[in-house]
Amino acid sequence: MKNFKTSGADSSQNNKKSIHLKIHFMKKTILLILIGTLGISCSTQKIFTKADYDKVLPKYIQTITADELKTQLYIVASEEFEGRSTGEEGQKKAAEYIRDFYKKNEIASPPGEHVNDHFQHIPAGTFPRIKKDTENVMAFIKGSEKPDEILIVSAHYDHVGIKNGQIYFGADDDGSGTVAVMEIAKAFKQAEKDGYKPKRSILFLHVTGEEIGLLGSKFYADKQPVFPLENTIANLNTDMIGRVDEAHKDNPNYVYLIGSDMLSTDLHNLSEEVNKKYIGLDLDYKFNDVNDPNQFYYRSDHYNFAKNNIPVIFYFNGVHKDYHKPTDTPDKINYDMLAKRSQLIFATAWELANSENRPVVDKK
Repeated sequence: MKNFKTSGADSSQNNKKSIHLKIHFMKKTILLILIGTLGISCSTQKIFTKADYDKVLPKYIQTITADELKTQLYIVASEEFEGRSTGEEGQKKAAEYIRDFYKKNEIASPPGEHVNDHFQHIPAGTFPRIKKDTENVMAFIKGSEKPDEILIVSAHYDHVGIKNGQIYFGADDDGSGTVAVMEIAKAFKQAEKDGYKPKRSILFLHVTGEEIGLLGSKFYADKQPVFPLENTIANLNTDMIGRVDEAHKDNPNYVYLIGSDMLSTDLHNLSEEVNKKYIGLDLDYKFNDVNDPNQFYYRSDHYNFAKNNIPVIFYFNGVHKDYHKPTDTPDKINYDMLAKRSQLIFATAWELANSENRPVVDKK
């Protein structure tokens, strides 16, 4: 009998222990579920204000460096790409290099037919001067709050190829703008990875055929806009930003701005404010005139957007003695100024992408 009673007492104690253990594990499981749920909730509901974006902007400005721009430009303006003449092998090698850069940095192609391709194909004969198939190169970051509103940051990556056996390298024209757009896109991607996704979508557009008539941007604007032009809030176009012209040889801290106030007072004011707050370049408006004898307003790819009432800024360093000559080589670039001008374009794009309202078109 004694052994039986002892066994019954042990059994009762074991049952109590089992119940306590089950309750303990249930509490622990519920606690872990709550913690996990809260963690997931925090990550999905992380919303930044405009003030938050303003606060972190200087950090991402500094990711655009002279050294990285130099590394990229010595490739884009190399012998291998043979002056990047539209439709020729060198241009196609350059297009593949730019596409590979975006894939490596996990920057997507626009949605739809262009997914995973990054190319906007332009068939031979589309325009009389397009003698061979060619392509624009595109990369895309989708906006978090206003994804249907598009900012386009552009540069042409073609040049004039080989003439009389000499390669026209086009380091400044427009290798400088090409690598600027690449590094600007990379800075936006880093911000996105850190949680600071732009509120509006951004299309990084490298156009072909500029040297033969602004034809890559004309194809985009007139033939096959990937996004509706009415949803395009602005175009920041970068064509030759790596050199210092004769007028500024004693003060290289400048950039020419063309078109900023021709369609939108808002865009002009935003540009001025961004430069004053973050960069400090001398903004030279000498060529900002539709009656300028050089006609620069009509001579780069922004014009195909401006003619459609899309506000534009054309960033430009002016012409120099190596313009459209084989001597436009990477060793003659002022990389510190290339970096500073690229930073200005990035900061302006950042403000446009994240501001409450798109720039109003208030001029004709």
